[in-house]
Amino acid sequence: MQKNQKQRLMDLGEETLAQALLDLAPRSDDVEAMIQKLISTPEEAVARLKKKLASLKRSQRFIDWREAGHFANELNNLLDDIEANISDPLIGMKLVTSFLETDSSVFERCDDSSGSIGSIYADAKNLFVDYAKRYKDKKKISTLLLKLTETDDYGVRADLISSVAECGIPKPLMRSMIETFQQRADTESGEYEKRHHLMLIEFLARQLKDASLFEDTRITGWGEPLGTAALINVAQVYFEQGDIDTAASRLSQIAENESFMSDDKEKLWLAIYQQQGESAKTADLLQQRLHRYHSIGTLDAFVEAIGEERRDEVITSEISFIFEQDKLDILDAGFLLEINKIDEAEAYLLKHADQLNGNFYDSLLSLAEALANENRPLVASLIYRSLLQSILERAYSKAYSHGARYLKKLDVLSDMVEDWGRFNDHHAYKEQLVQTHGRKRSFWSKYG
Repeated sequence: MQKNQKQRLMDLGEETLAQALLDLAPRSDDVEAMIQKLISTPEEAVARLKKKLASLKRSQRFIDWREAGHFANELNNLLDDIEANISDPLIGMKLVTSFLETDSSVFERCDDSSGSIGSIYADAKNLFVDYAKRYKDKKKISTLLLKLTETDDYGVRADLISSVAECGIPKPLMRSMIETFQQRADTESGEYEKRHHLMLIEFLARQLKDASLFEDTRITGWGEPLGTAALINVAQVYFEQGDIDTAASRLSQIAENESFMSDDKEKLWLAIYQQQGESAKTADLLQQRLHRYHSIGTLDAFVEAIGEERRDEVITSEISFIFEQDKLDILDAGFLLEINKIDEAEAYLLKHADQLNGNFYDSLLSLAEALANENRPLVASLIYRSLLQSILERAYSKAYSHGARYLKKLDVLSDMVEDWGRFNDHHAYKEQLVQTHGRKRSFWSKYG
């Protein structure tokens, strides 16, 4: 269809299409912008983009949350316009810098609750880096970055410093930038501003793989003892530097029962154990992760550590572990299905049927559908019941059409159930449903 339309438009001829665009331009800013993009010389494009950026910086129009998405598209189109029309890397970097310098003006007049506007400013970093890679005068790039990051009230500029190495700035220049940031930090009276400059030093220290500088800077900014997040960050930089023992030493300062950032901590311990050749500790930690979060990924990682020949043994052990738990874990049920243990998944869900909570719609619906497809009508029915109960008990009218579909599914599944066991059969369940929710006419009208 689109190909046919394109050909038909081409058949109209250049003059007809050009006139059509000119006729539309007065009624559409987007069409006018497209015309200017298509016909501008490089010089005109630069002038047009500078004018747009100046207008963006001057504007005082408030953008509420309903307009934020559209405004984010406008900002994204402005970056696309720069990328499409500016090939000179220095001019491109300067325009992106000007874009980033509109941050205060934009954020002060926008309700960016969704984060859509902030994400566009984050994307600007990638465009700056693309230009910087192609520009040979790396000193000039560092000067631009130093000027840009003197202030960063909205936190959208600093991330550029995390990509200095990617820009091709050599290590001596990076060290010089560190000196500048340190001077700025030393002269700041405010704690927030001081930490801003110290954070930029950390970004550079990490790229230089200078773990000692990174650690000293973190201590200067936050004092001692360092918290969990800081110790993990410090350990990570020592690991990247190749100082495995010091990385382990810093990580050991975190209490074993500390749950904050536990996943990051465990991943780093795994990397350290593997580097140290600690196969037993690696296997032990992988088993702990498997116990805590059953998935094909955690299973495969543990089996790889102890030997593929033990896979069946591990699966049997983990099934026993799952059944020993008193609390239903939907992820465990999904895991049993994932490893094709259908009987076990059915038994596990039946054991914990009273804990089924239909509020967890996403996980439960996929389970119900999978079990129905595996010809397990009883347990599938119990899950559909929990989903329906959740909708009706909350009187969530927007989901009544889904609830009606679940009840119709229950009607079909009921004919396949041979033994309801300790659960009410479908007839009794439906009678109770009518008795409790019979006055919800909107629901019953959808059930038909």
